Amino acid sequence: MTYQEALKYIHSLDRFGSRPGLDRVQKLFNAVPEALDQKFVHIAGTNGKGSVSSMLSYVLHEAGYKVGLFISPYIVNFRERIQINNEMISQEELSETVEYFQPIMHRLAAQDVIITEFEFLTVLGFYIFKKHHCDIVVCEVGMGGLLDSTNLIRKPLCSVITRIALDHTEILGDTIEKIAMQKCGIIKRGSCVATAAQDQAAMQVIRDTAEAMGDPLYYGESVTVHDMRLSLDGIRFRYQGADMQLPLIGEHQAENLRCTLAAIESLREQHRLPITAGHIASGLLKTRHPARFEKLNDDPLVILDGAHNPNGLAAFANAVRTYADDSPKTLIIGMLSDKDIHGLTALRGLFTRVIATNIANPRAMAAGILAEKLSEYFDDTDIEVVPEPRAAYHKALTYGDDIFICGSLYLASEIRPFIIG
Repeated sequence: MTYQEALKYIHSLDRFGSRPGLDRVQKLFNAVPEALDQKFVHIAGTNGKGSVSSMLSYVLHEAGYKVGLFISPYIVNFRERIQINNEMISQEELSETVEYFQPIMHRLAAQDVIITEFEFLTVLGFYIFKKHHCDIVVCEVGMGGLLDSTNLIRKPLCSVITRIALDHTEILGDTIEKIAMQKCGIIKRGSCVATAAQDQAAMQVIRDTAEAMGDPLYYGESVTVHDMRLSLDGIRFRYQGADMQLPLIGEHQAENLRCTLAAIESLREQHRLPITAGHIASGLLKTRHPARFEKLNDDPLVILDGAHNPNGLAAFANAVRTYADDSPKTLIIGMLSDKDIHGLTALRGLFTRVIATNIANPRAMAAGILAEKLSEYFDDTDIEVVPEPRAAYHKALTYGDDIFICGSLYLASEIRPFIIG
């Protein structure tokens, strides 16, 4: 099987969509039960999961561990979803593993057990991490937590809950409390829990769940850091007597950083992992996480962000005000049709003009329809439609403004490669 054939097979499973529940993926794991016999750090939340996963992976690797990293979605290369020591697995390994699982998938299909793409990738990734004898697997939840296919993890070293907000409400629930209950489904008895700052309602659910499980709870808000300074070069601060820098931008990344440090403190105190301040400083400095208020160019300033839900768009807007408040700005935006368009309220008044563009995804909102909806939120702003993202970027360059791009990680993955060349 070639790499392209493997990708085609994986993507063919996407037609089954997202179907919460663990029965199907359990049957696939039954073929490789050893894949679940690993040490995991399990990460759920609405925003910040990817950033926290990346930070933890880099720090744990600096501490001498062989680290598996399972994330979604990818930005540029599909193999970003399954990494070992922050390096993508090879095309050959992906192809060989897909080929290994195909007969198992066919047997399950004959029994009317239909596996979705994300379920398949979960088993595929865990199997590869086990085969490579990873010491720790950092695993990002796909959606929710309780019914996510990653939640067959039995007892993680730590369950991490990043910022919880309204998203996927048609599946996870229409209140913060309901969504928090889904996210807290990853909390298991005999583990420990780390959380980012939360709204009061979400935090109460996290506290209650951790207490019910008898798990110690570590708060990102309680982590002691000193002299924190934020700029377009990232975040500089002092922690446990050491000067540190995280090359991720924005106050929301400072929140993700504190959540990460809380998780590290839990691993050190509850599991005696020998992670030093030096390991943390070195790991954070090496951390890379594309399309999270990522600076792609200086002149003009080009910022790429995958913000797509109200909480993410609010964080994006805050970062724009902080780092580029006085400059003329052009926004390029594309969105999926199932996202909460009301989050765009946070962007009102920030941009000189907005360019609506398409996304190569069957769930995408057509650029023309998006432009009509944008007019409700950008009433004093020029709005135009440029259907093709590359053309939208070149059109933005003609204005000489700073350029910002947001609305979807799918747009980010499409537009980033030709911007950075």
